[in-house]
Amino acid sequence: MRKLYSSGSTWEQTVGYSRAVQSGSSLYVSATAAGGPDGKVVGSDVYAQTRYILEKLGKVLADAGFGFDDVVQSRLYLTNIQTWKDAGRAHGEVFGAIRPALTLLHVLPFVDPEMLVEVEITAVKTKSDATAS
Repeated sequence: MRKLYSSGSTWEQTVGYSRAVQSGSSLYVSATAAGGPDGKVVGSDVYAQTRYILEKLGKVLADAGFGFDDVVQSRLYLTNIQTWKDAGRAHGEVFGAIRPALTLLHVLPFVDPEMLVEVEITAVKTKSDATAS
């Protein structure tokens, strides 16, 4: 079973990607930035942007029938690696008890220079979770 989830962004069709793809009991969520509904970046610092992104990712997970507890891997892409503690603090507020595998990556600036961080996640439902839903 393969199911695609869209955010409604015009970029998905133009570039040829999905916000998330479910394959069986796994959900792969594309790197997500702090773009608001109006297309403008939400949050002026890494902590605020990371918190906003995690809220967006929570909605993606819920739409697909997953939750934060199902996240097994997380990747934070930072344009300034010196801000990793602020991104890590926001990440820890959501994933502190869940503790997925984590990768921190220092990257060149994104298309919009106001974007300071992107977060990408992978979630997997266990057999007992999958049969319960």
